[in-house]
Amino acid sequence: MTDHPGPIVAAHGLSKVVPLSNGASRRGSQGDDSAAANELIILHDVALEVMPGEAVAVVGASGSGKSTLLGLLAGLDTPTRGVVRIDGVDLAGLDEDGRAALRARLVGFVFQSFHLLPPLNALENVMLPLELAREPGAAEAARAMLARVGLSERLQHYPKHLSGGEQQRVALARAFVTRPKLLFADEPTGNLDAATGAGVIELMFRLNAENGTTLVLVTHDEAIARRCNRQIRLIAGRIES
Repeated sequence: MTDHPGPIVAAHGLSKVVPLSNGASRRGSQGDDSAAANELIILHDVALEVMPGEAVAVVGASGSGKSTLLGLLAGLDTPTRGVVRIDGVDLAGLDEDGRAALRARLVGFVFQSFHLLPPLNALENVMLPLELAREPGAAEAARAMLARVGLSERLQHYPKHLSGGEQQRVALARAFVTRPKLLFADEPTGNLDAATGAGVIELMFRLNAENGTTLVLVTHDEAIARRCNRQIRLIAGRIES
């Protein structure tokens, strides 16, 4: 795939509406009767563009729709309405396998809860995306990336034998080992103490700069958000203008 000259991520008219269970009702974000009585509007008519190489923070109060927006931008979830494009490709034109293939080529992820596979050791967890992509030299590349995050001595350790900070560094190594164009990070320090989280953030920004990756970061931490090129603030499912 050739580089798309425009935004690496773009969303237009993006909305996510979910039904409320047990017949409960909730007014929409407009606070009037136009919203369906049994629907919850999580995101409403969101539009944004992220250019290649940018670091963008998505901020807002708990429940404002930050993680939902990230999932939609990454193609992990589908919108009720609207369009999402990654590297110029309209995600709506792809089936689930197509979206997965696009993510495998272009995208890395770092989550709050690490998402390491318990039966695999650190080396195997980092090798996994390379093996799934049938890339040669997976073990060598994974060892090099684990060394880069300071875990050369922990290659054979399983997640349950690693601290939270070590697990998140394994997750960072796994995210960057494929050299993605685009990294989505959802509260990457949310399960870490302040000191450990600060170290993980330093490492993430350093790896991001070295690889020229575009970063879209969900965080509640204003200090972390200020390190990004710009901030997108969500209030009740809408981008603050």
